[in-house]
Amino acid sequence: MKTKATEMLGMELPIFAFSHCRDVVAEVSKAGGFGVLGGSSFTPEQLEQELRWIDEHSGGRPYGVDLVMPTTYEKNVFKKDIKLEDILPKEQVGFANKLLDQANIPELPEDVREEVRKEILGMMSMEPAVIEQLLEVTYSHPQVKLIVSALGAPAKHHVERAHSLGIKVGALAGSLKHALKSREAGVDLIVAQGYEAGGHTGQITSMILWPELAEALDVPVLAAGGVGRGNQMAAALAMGAAGVWCGSIWLGTRESETTPEEKEIMFKASSADTVQSKHMTGKPVRMIRNSVTDAWAAPDAPKTIGAPRQVLLWREPQIRIERAKAKELLTPIVGQVVGMMKKEKTVKRVIEEMLEEFIEAVERLNTVVPSEIK
Repeated sequence: MKTKATEMLGMELPIFAFSHCRDVVAEVSKAGGFGVLGGSSFTPEQLEQELRWIDEHSGGRPYGVDLVMPTTYEKNVFKKDIKLEDILPKEQVGFANKLLDQANIPELPEDVREEVRKEILGMMSMEPAVIEQLLEVTYSHPQVKLIVSALGAPAKHHVERAHSLGIKVGALAGSLKHALKSREAGVDLIVAQGYEAGGHTGQITSMILWPELAEALDVPVLAAGGVGRGNQMAAALAMGAAGVWCGSIWLGTRESETTPEEKEIMFKASSADTVQSKHMTGKPVRMIRNSVTDAWAAPDAPKTIGAPRQVLLWREPQIRIERAKAKELLTPIVGQVVGMMKKEKTVKRVIEEMLEEFIEAVERLNTVVPSEIK
């Protein structure tokens, strides 16, 4: 299959797989697609380990890394010897703890709590120095052919540095305005992520966003948001996309690090069972709706705080929920495509089914158009 995206990155199939799991990234690239590792939650040392593993298990195929590369960030959140109590408001912390106490979720043992707090203070920093370290780790792996800005336009100097090393740069966008800003920064492709997507999303649906960006931009556009099947890939290419960017569909695969409890929740969910909530990061994130998302959305709930502080605020409660295996409070991050995810499959089988459905969709279209017009 040849598109502008496959030719740009040396891949066989226009299927991009965003995942926080290295096994998924490697398997997709081995199958001819393009795996992209979500690396923003790793320390530089952890990222080095993950990329080295992918290098060894992806058959020499190219892959990418997705990082947070903001042009602006909340300064002075991560100071030396800072305490969480200094940066997290008591009202929101109390509200989060009350939700868990009412559900009888045990508190963390003191030794575990201390380790969690150390982890929290070391995670999700948007300080330029940390971003530079993550990028330098990424640049040191020759199989990495693409870096992607997870939230908004990357800084121009990041784009220039990547280009000097022969690495392409992409950015996610939920609107034409955001896409144009990223294009001005010099990115080589845009991931048009519709409202249906899991994780951070905008408010424009895929059916509107994909063709709008494909027609307006002079670089390849990848269709994201609700994609998990081959007929959707055919629709995306028909609307001008150069490939599809899939995330949620890999969460239900055998290779994914998704817990059995989360998979059970997702396989039972319908497409109507997701909601956007700010309680996890401070920005709208699509996830499975439950009593936690309802509580944070209630009129009497405190307002969430900005990123990255809301990430820090919710991390400890999230670990308490996960350790207790409290399925009723778990909120897996997943898109509306969850309604199509009914059982565990291998990554290879997901790709095979997508290709089979893509061919069937193209054949159906060929029966619609009279041969004399062709």
